[in-house]
Amino acid sequence: MNIFHKVALQGLKKSRTRTFVTMIGVVLSVVLFTGVVTFAVSLQNYMINGAATKYGSWHVELPAADPSFEAGAAGDSRVADSVTLQNIGYAALEDSKNDYKPYLFLSGWDQKAFDTLPIKLLSGRMPENSSEVLIPAHLASNGGVKISVGDTVTLQVGDRISGSQKLSQHDAYSSSGEETLVPVTEKSYTVVGICQRPAIEEYSAPGYTLITTADSAAADSLSVFITLKNPYQLHSYVKDLGEGVSYVLNDDVLRFMGLSGEKMITVLLYSISAILIVLVVVGSVFLIYNAFHISLNERTHQFGILMSVGATARQLRGSVLFEGLCIGAAGIPIGILVGLPGTRLVLSLVEKNFTNVMYDDVPLDLVISWPAIIVAVVVSVVTILISAYIPAKKASDTPVMECIRQTNEVRVEAKKLKTPRFVRRFLGLEEMLALKNFKRNKRPYRSIVLSLTFSVVLFVSASSFGAYLKQVAENSNQVVEQYDIVFSSPNMEETQLFQLYDQLKEISGVTASAYQADVTYPCKINAGELSDHFMDTFGKFIEYDEKSQTADALLDAVFVDDDTYQSLLKSLNLSAEEYTGQDHNMIMAAYVEGYLYMQDEPMEFSLCNGNGDAVKTVRAAYVKDYPDLLPREADDGAFRGYSLMLIAPYEVKAQFDALGTATAVKLGMTFESDNPGRSTSQMQTIIDANGITADYTLYNVYEILEQNRNLNFIINFFAAVFIVMITLISIANVFNTISTNIKLRKRELAMLRSVGMSDRDFNRMMRFECILYGVRTMLWGLPLSVFVSYLIYRSMVLGGGFELIFMFPWGSIGASILGVFLIVFITMLYATSQIKRENIIDALRDELA
Repeated sequence: MNIFHKVALQGLKKSRTRTFVTMIGVVLSVVLFTGVVTFAVSLQNYMINGAATKYGSWHVELPAADPSFEAGAAGDSRVADSVTLQNIGYAALEDSKNDYKPYLFLSGWDQKAFDTLPIKLLSGRMPENSSEVLIPAHLASNGGVKISVGDTVTLQVGDRISGSQKLSQHDAYSSSGEETLVPVTEKSYTVVGICQRPAIEEYSAPGYTLITTADSAAADSLSVFITLKNPYQLHSYVKDLGEGVSYVLNDDVLRFMGLSGEKMITVLLYSISAILIVLVVVGSVFLIYNAFHISLNERTHQFGILMSVGATARQLRGSVLFEGLCIGAAGIPIGILVGLPGTRLVLSLVEKNFTNVMYDDVPLDLVISWPAIIVAVVVSVVTILISAYIPAKKASDTPVMECIRQTNEVRVEAKKLKTPRFVRRFLGLEEMLALKNFKRNKRPYRSIVLSLTFSVVLFVSASSFGAYLKQVAENSNQVVEQYDIVFSSPNMEETQLFQLYDQLKEISGVTASAYQADVTYPCKINAGELSDHFMDTFGKFIEYDEKSQTADALLDAVFVDDDTYQSLLKSLNLSAEEYTGQDHNMIMAAYVEGYLYMQDEPMEFSLCNGNGDAVKTVRAAYVKDYPDLLPREADDGAFRGYSLMLIAPYEVKAQFDALGTATAVKLGMTFESDNPGRSTSQMQTIIDANGITADYTLYNVYEILEQNRNLNFIINFFAAVFIVMITLISIANVFNTISTNIKLRKRELAMLRSVGMSDRDFNRMMRFECILYGVRTMLWGLPLSVFVSYLIYRSMVLGGGFELIFMFPWGSIGASILGVFLIVFITMLYATSQIKRENIIDALRDELA
């Protein structure tokens, strides 16, 4: 250890407070570095494991490999494991309503395949021999063909041929006649179970996958699923397969590794991590840089003496960098030791919420990536060296005499120190001294104001980012109905709906149930019914005919079961005898562009038949409530901006059906359950067992709401943790800057006390300095904060495509104003109390050596 290193260590020991606060800043920075990179790696590992559980852990599939390939794959050192399925062949699917899936595809699985590849059994059992088969549930829901457990199917099994080429499941169906099905043999199978669509079946596959056991006879075509030891060798492995070899990548897993064509998720994860690290780096640079820069006067005098006896600029810079490395050597290990358990604690707090949102059977474990830890250490060291090098270079480049005399920091110009008369009239001597000191010694004050401004901008920006993320999560939660589970279908027969309803409502756990039909009819409204209030609200949506003095509109009729209708009337305090729905007296809820419309007088609507003649008139009273509605689907068409919602009991639906003018029909059922997840699973099993061929959707609404609640919690939690850590760094930055600056002014302050300034006047001067700090910080910080907040808003709207409302950050601005003045006053009190404890004579003798 040379003399310069010893001088650096003595400086650290002498300025214990500055050293301690700087070290705390380094520790907080490393904790954030470590937490961000470790959490990113842990979350990536969680998503990879979850996707592998759901879609399979294989990396590449060869859908049409010859039998010799299996032996070659086993001998490849890059291959960790392989699973082989027999491609038995295709059979024509009669009456398929999916024109792009006209086949059944028979796949032979051995025991290893059943154990390795994901398959979810809905009813029945797995096949035990080559004469039994498992059929997928989407054969009925997507293909429109109902096959039940226990049925026997006889199939003409063969190959799909296009020219001289045999086609596989990876080759989409061509309806132009380029391919033909060539039968080879006849096979009979007994259906023993129904499963979900196999994860290995591509959505573009031309055949519904039927699973049986592998035949003892060798197949001439195999599907081979390869798992590599090192997934990052994937592209070289695929390249070595040769030209013309068809393969399929497991993109559902590989996308989280950044190895598929879709790298958005990986890029998003690491982009957010990079942004957070940049924010932490900037905050840390400010903290450590100010710790060295504010003490420049103290070190400048010392550097001048060292340079006068022959010290070189390189040696002086090395001394300061050594000081920074000493701080890093103590702070970085502590930061890592605190950051890893802290990350584990954070993961344990949010694990349940992640499992509710994503994968419920995959643990969110802490994954310690040593490359990531090394990155955190390197970033921390570079941050410290940059922060220390800038003031070190500046000090070493200063002429020797300027360093010894310390004339480089304070440059007094009489004109700039003058204050206007009206200012002197309102300010006392103490305030004038504070203001003049602010003017004559600008560099330290600028550093303090810059630190405070950065802290304000960082706090408001982090708060705004968290607020917009929360708004995104809240906007995704559009479900306001009270039911837990909903079933809806646009083309199911009523008799089939009621048969299914009788089964579903008896499922254990279901506590309430209801059914309804949503139907849209064209109607006419006479001019006498069109009030000014109605036209002002709906005029731009309906078509008014001057000649016939009528307006054409669409009427949305909601037919509900009798119990629901009676409960609604009771809640609205309406007479059940008057609003039976059998005559023309009915109730209506209307809304336009998201707002509920109300008027006191009822309105008459004339419903037309197919010839356009008005044949049925209803008189509807507007009400402020309506029953739970079926969810709106993406294919329901664009929302027309308004809804005139007629509410009636289901028994009168037949009167409306007789018109024959319905333009949109949807049938549905809603359920409340003590255990929505289990009830939904049981309902799906019953629906699959019934072989429903109509289009339908079954939603676990409770799960959607729970996912949104968990997503909100995750966003709020991480935003709060990040804001707290950034705030701590900012507080350490401000405390270190102000306290060091006050310490460097101890001779000046001792001089004022020696000429008779009382403690009261001294405190008054210091309080005015605090006000100057705060006001100047707000003048710069608040406009910058609003600007950065707006940039975050625009980037999320334009870059993310989110529908957001700009929120002026009043709350975070108010908190930052209060925080700035509070931190400045507390820091000033601490620093001045330390100064007051010192003897005035000793302070005057001190030449800041």
